[in-house]
Amino acid sequence: MRKPTSVRGLERFGRERLSKSFFMRDFLYSEIASLNGFDNVPSDPELAIAAGKQLCEQLLEPLQDAFGRIAVRSAYRSPQVNEFGNKHNLSCASNASNAAGHIWDLRDAENCVGATACIVIPSFYDRFGAEGDWKRLAWWIHDHLPYSEMEFFLTYWAFNLSWHERPKRRISNWIETPRTLSEPGMSNNGIGHEQEWRGIL
Repeated sequence: MRKPTSVRGLERFGRERLSKSFFMRDFLYSEIASLNGFDNVPSDPELAIAAGKQLCEQLLEPLQDAFGRIAVRSAYRSPQVNEFGNKHNLSCASNASNAAGHIWDLRDAENCVGATACIVIPSFYDRFGAEGDWKRLAWWIHDHLPYSEMEFFLTYWAFNLSWHERPKRRISNWIETPRTLSEPGMSNNGIGHEQEWRGIL
């Protein structure tokens, strides 16, 4: 599949169904692209679809089944969009760091595939918006889903959720210190945190 270069081609690409609830079009919007006239379309559509399907089927669908509608804040970024965001301090890591992350159609330095979406779960935040409640969601995901990384933010407990073919199993945040909640090598990185998330469903 070639990169779409026409409205009809982009429409067809946007209709690619990644899972029972999600289509590629759900992940292509970018404020950076919209305001600066950039093309936020994958150069390797097939790789982007393959990575996106894993993200949706393995992570987003189970989350939505458990907690209700997911709102996508930021997902796929083309290298051009991501690089602009990085150079202008718009909360984008480098292209090298975001390969197999927000840049779905670019393999990382280890030739691995991955995909990231920044999401909000409105129903969870409405019920659990008190200080520290984001950890309850983080631990539920840690115990139940094959995620690679989670990175939580203060507003609505938005978080980057990543699927990767070599999962890192790392949880971090920009809400409090220490920034790292769990990662391999820490005593809490195994599963079994029901005492932390009990009652959220």
